[in-house]
Amino acid sequence: PIEPETDGVDSVTYMFEPNPGEAARPLAAIASSGEIARVMLALKCVVSGCEGNGLTLVFDEIDANIGGEVGRAVGERMKAVAKRHQVIAITHLPQSAVYGDRHLVVSKAVSGGRTRTRISEVEGEDRISEVARMLGGEKLTSVVRKHAEELLQLSR
Repeated sequence: PIEPETDGVDSVTYMFEPNPGEAARPLAAIASSGEIARVMLALKCVVSGCEGNGLTLVFDEIDANIGGEVGRAVGERMKAVAKRHQVIAITHLPQSAVYGDRHLVVSKAVSGGRTRTRISEVEGEDRISEVARMLGGEKLTSVVRKHAEELLQLSR
C-alpha cells in the first residue's frame, strides 16, 4: 500500500513480447518508437470496438520506420477503426495514406519574413500526383504515377 497522490495510487507497466519465444519485457524499455505506435494502434483498434461512437483518434506517424507491406496493413487497420470513429493520421508513407477518405497536404512557405503553414485537400488527379510525389520525390515518371494510381485503386 502507498499513500494516494494527485494522480492516484496505481502504477502500470505495459509488458511487450515482440517476437514469439521471447520473454515479455517492459514496453518502454525495449520497443522502438514505431513499435510503440503500432501497439497504440492495436489498443485503439480494441477500444474502437467498445460502446459509443464519436471518438476522435489521432495517429501521428504511426507508420514511421516500417516498409510498404506493413504500412499497407496499418492503413487497412486505421480504415477499419474509421468506420466507427473519426481518425486523423499524420503520415509520410503513401502505402498508409491511400486508405484515407480525405487527403490533406501540409506545406510551409516563407512570406514577408514569416513562415506560413498551409493545409489543402487533394482529390482526383491532384491526389494521384501527391501520392506519386510521396513515392518518388519531385521528379515523377509515368511508372511512379501509375504505381500511385494502383495504390489508390487497391485501397478502395
